[in-house]
This record gives sequence, structure tokens and C-alpha cells, in this order.
Amino acid sequence: MKIALFTDTYAPDVNGVARTLKRFTDYLDTKGHEYKVFAPESTQESLFSSHIHRFASFPFFLYPECRVAWPNMLQVKAELQKFQPDLIHIATPFNIGFCGLHYAKKLNIPVVGSYHTDFDQYLDYYDLQFFSKFLWKYMHWFHRPFQKIFVPSMETKDQLRKQGFRNLHIWGRGVDCSLFKPDFEDLDLHHEYGIKEKYILTYVGRLAPEKDIETLMKISHQLPASMKDKVHWVIVGDGPSKTEMEKQAPDNMTFAGYLSGKNLARLYAGSDLFVFPSPTETFGNVVLEALACGTPVVGANSGGVKNIVQEGRTGSLCEPRNAEDFIQTIGRLLGNEGLRKEMKYHARKYALSQTWDQIFDGLLKEYEDVLIELDEVRYA
Repeated sequence: MKIALFTDTYAPDVNGVARTLKRFTDYLDTKGHEYKVFAPESTQESLFSSHIHRFASFPFFLYPECRVAWPNMLQVKAELQKFQPDLIHIATPFNIGFCGLHYAKKLNIPVVGSYHTDFDQYLDYYDLQFFSKFLWKYMHWFHRPFQKIFVPSMETKDQLRKQGFRNLHIWGRGVDCSLFKPDFEDLDLHHEYGIKEKYILTYVGRLAPEKDIETLMKISHQLPASMKDKVHWVIVGDGPSKTEMEKQAPDNMTFAGYLSGKNLARLYAGSDLFVFPSPTETFGNVVLEALACGTPVVGANSGGVKNIVQEGRTGSLCEPRNAEDFIQTIGRLLGNEGLRKEMKYHARKYALSQTWDQIFDGLLKEYEDVLIELDEVRYA
């Protein structure tokens, strides 16, 4: 199969969409499928590849890691005519995605899309709710030609169905359980980070309003003294809220910057709880990574996270934006070592069932179904 992928973010960008798409193209390499990626220039240094075509860009104001590009239309057309893809997959609704949609129609190439980011909920955190009606009109127009729209969770599927979207199909996410695992030699985060407190609570993600960083900081400040003296926060990530967070941070909070690979996996594995208040996730890759490391999750009962965390089994779900609910749940879990051990076992067991190969095999089967259905219509 020959696949053209149009996206406004791609590796080495460090967001969930870019990382998922890079894993997908790695999978295509191993399976012998041909592909072309059309993406903006990256904010990070990227390696040259004949498979990837990049274009000048500037950051999108709601999500600077997702860039708005100025694709060379003639170059894109020439590459598609030369490559002759069986199918175009559009991952984002900005300029690169629009370019892919234009040529899918013009060159009569089957097209599918994926919905990764809930920009409508982002508007609430930037006081831009008045854009919501316009946003949904645009999203309906943009996605209407797609043969299939892939969403990462049942929660997102239900949300889009209520908005009137059709042809929705689940494309979940996997986790590398050989990297993200509970057991590492010489794992001692207390020594590595100079932590004296008994328990380590970790957050991993973009440091921005839509991740509900405000609630995270409230939790850290409002923990009762008896609990605050026993916990230490490790915050992983970067973003527009980091400077203000550092100003407000309590003494028992460490900012570790951006971590990846084994360093990130070690942090998950050495933490007692993973605390993730973001209510805007369409999936929540970091939540699945934490579970793979056997770390119970305390997350918001919203978005894709509620489809990953099994209440009382792999973690607990709290009312979104309710700091007190998070505090009570954290206290209950820290006070019950036996329950945390059970959660550790079930978290790892669940993650082991979520392999990337299984996820991507399913996506290719969906591609094949699209092509078969179109052939049946064409020759009917």
C-alpha cells in the first residue's frame, strides 16, 4: 500500500500527535509499505529523509507546537502525481491538511482523516468561547469528504457523534512495554532528584492552560500539612505556563524539563502516583505510559482518560477542575499501600494488551476496507 500523510506536526516535535505519527511511519517501514509525509518545518532539528517533505511555517496560537505552514502547492501536486498514493490520510485541519484535502479531491485519491485534538475545549481555557460555533462549522466542512474519520477513544467518538459527525471509527493508541516498564536496575529517584519526602507524585505533559495546570497547582498548595510533608512533586514538560508555575511552585516541587525514552520511563516507574488533571485529552498517551510502568493514575473523569483508567483497578478518576476531589483521592491511595500494589499489577497487565502493532494492523485494515468499498462502488 502507498500512503500519503498530511500533518501539521511531526517528529521530532514532542506532542502526542507527532509521536504517534512517527510510530506509524516506523511501522510502515517495517511492514514494507511506501509512504510520503507532508509536514511543516519542525521547531526541533530534524533529520533529512526522502519520505518527508517540509514547508516553512509559524506556530498556531492555541498550540504553538502545532505549526501553520505555507505548503508549495505545485511541489505537493508534483510529488503526489509521481508517488501515485492509494490513499491520503489527513491528520490535522490546518494548512497542510487543507492542501492534502484539495489534492485528494482534484486527483481523485481516496481520503481519510484522524481527529487528535479537542480544540473546542481549548477555547474555554483561552476565553475564546465565541469562536466555538465557527470552529464546528469549519470542522464539519473540512471532514465531510473523508471516507472515514478516526478518533482515539470512545469518549471522543461520542462527542463528535453528538456534533453530527458520521463515519467515525476508533483508532486507539498503543504503548511500548519494553521501554515503559516497572522494573529498572538501581532505580532511586529520591537520590537522583535529591528528594527527602516519602512519596513522589508526577505530572507529565504540556505546561499550558488547556491541561488544567491551574488545578494541578491548587492541588499542590492545598494538600493538608500532614500529607504535604510526605510528598514531592516532579513536573515533566514545557510550555507557556511553565514560568508562572515556577513562580507559584511550593518548596516540594521539582521541574525536570522535557524527558523522553528511558529517562521518562524511569521517572514513571519510580513514582508512587501519576497525577493528570487535564480534561481535554482525546486519548492521553502519557496516562498509558504511566500504567505500563505500573504507576496508578489519578486523572480527570473526562475525555479519553476516562476510557483508559479503570476506576479502583488501575487508578482513580476525579471530577474535572475539582482540586478537593483530587486531594482526597491522592490521600486515600497514599494511605493504602495494598491497594496501590494491586493497581500496579492491573495497570501493567492492561498496558501489555495495548500493543502498537495491534493498533496499526487495525488501521491498515480500515484503509483496505475503504479501498475495497470504493472499488465496489466504482465497478457496480
